[in-house]
Amino acid sequence: MMADTYVNGSAKIIKIGSRDSELAKLQSNIVIDQLRKHDVSSKFKFDLVTMKTIGDQILDKPLAKTGEKNLFTRELESALHEGTIDMIVHSLKDLTTSLEEYFEIGAVMKRESPNDAVVLRKSLTISTESDYKSLNDFPDGFRIGTSSLRRTAQLSRKYPNLLFSSIRGNLNTRLRKLDQGDLYDAIILAEAGLDRLGWKPRVSFVLDPKIDDSCLYAVGQGALAIEIRKDDENIASIIRCLNHRETVLRCLAERSFLRLLDGGCSTPIGVTSSIEEVLTENSIENSWKMSLTGRVLSLNGEQIIESRRDCNYLKHEITSKGHNITSSGDEIDHKTAKLEFELTGFHKLLIDDLNSLMEASLLGQSLADDLLAQGAKKLLDDCKETIRNEVLNGKMNPQQTQNTKHNKLKSENAT
Repeated sequence: MMADTYVNGSAKIIKIGSRDSELAKLQSNIVIDQLRKHDVSSKFKFDLVTMKTIGDQILDKPLAKTGEKNLFTRELESALHEGTIDMIVHSLKDLTTSLEEYFEIGAVMKRESPNDAVVLRKSLTISTESDYKSLNDFPDGFRIGTSSLRRTAQLSRKYPNLLFSSIRGNLNTRLRKLDQGDLYDAIILAEAGLDRLGWKPRVSFVLDPKIDDSCLYAVGQGALAIEIRKDDENIASIIRCLNHRETVLRCLAERSFLRLLDGGCSTPIGVTSSIEEVLTENSIENSWKMSLTGRVLSLNGEQIIESRRDCNYLKHEITSKGHNITSSGDEIDHKTAKLEFELTGFHKLLIDDLNSLMEASLLGQSLADDLLAQGAKKLLDDCKETIRNEVLNGKMNPQQTQNTKHNKLKSENAT
């Protein structure tokens, strides 16, 4: 039910929920601007309703070590359920893969860069501007802040000489901690967020999996999603124009993969995906290739399980490793795929291509099955158990790992 508020007795007000951070509010305004470009604003007015979430208020420890879920969405979803707001704008990577029964994803907008970016402390960019072009260039003991277990696990594996520790706060707060404090030489952030806030000039270099696969990105990173009440056809029809086909399919495959692994912010899981056109000889229409790579690691990065799945499709004829679907169809696989993409929150047909939606879902499912067969469940269970024990034992100090590793490096250098 839409809020019963009107302007001049005619135009309805649509209330958009957002976290109370500069980046979140900017992203909500991006959605509003896009709706205006589609002439939606001629019939509706938009009000931005902001609120602080639990995740915004926890600044003294890594979020993964709180033992909680929905840290950035709980208060917003309560307001959505109660009808005080009509939709929520999310960074898709912050949205849990299994939504509560009252909600669904009504739109996924065109993805910006899904990659992570490295930002150096200002004093270092002035004194050594040309020296650091990759993580390989950093000296032993270089201190890097990140809020992500995914980044820490992957990068600790390849760069054991570097020190990774937690940093909390919104993007501007983290940049201030980097420049004004003495805990970090660099921090790693999502490139899309930096770009949206106008901080692109601060990026020293980008961790692009196409060039260096040492750090795969988070599921859904770089994409904005709009969460609505389930079966709210009025709001769904208003925002449907915002959906971007390639982004919807890639993110559906990624979320299907993550959901089957039962992963989240407390588990080091990375992905990379792509869709590209494939030239086909002796065919009127070219085919398309969708690729998905997934990676699961232990918290310290010492153990890793990784695999990749590809699928090609042409019109209603689709071939995927482990699946063979045609217009006559494998009914069981189709049902499984449809159920799977519904479970990831994609209840609406966001694009007019059910076949491709199911294939994207099957691709994520196939990749997850592969990693599970290789032992990913035990690896993930061990990660969760370690975090649970740390929560129970009160070992929440984000600098604890860094200090231990720093002392070890100092001892080794002294000898």
